Amino acid sequence: MGERLHLKARHRRKLEEILREHLPEVEVWAYGSRVSRESHGGSDLDLVLRGPGLEKIPPANLLDVEEALRESTIPFLVEARDWARLPESFHREIGRDYVVIVPR
Repeated sequence: MGERLHLKARHRRKLEEILREHLPEVEVWAYGSRVSRESHGGSDLDLVLRGPGLEKIPPANLLDVEEALRESTIPFLVEARDWARLPESFHREIGRDYVVIVPR
C-alpha cells in the first residue's frame, strides 16, 4: 500500500487521520510529483477528494479539512481539490497516475 507514494509513513498516518475525521465518506487520491517520483522532501502533496456519488463537497467541509491540514504536523503543503469542481480534462490527467490514500 502506497509503495509508489513518496511520503513518510508517519505523515501518511496523520494525513489519513485528518481526512477520515473531517471527510469520512470521501475517497481521496494522491497525484502529481509525489506519485510520479519526481518529488523531493519539501514537495507539496496534491490530493483530489471524491465525494459520495462524485457530488460536490460542501465548501464548509473543504475549509475544515484545509485548516486541519495547515495546522497539522505534516511539514509540507497539502493541496486538496474537489473532484466535482475540476474540469473533465483534469480528471483525465489525474486518472493517468494516482494512488488511493483513503478508499471509499
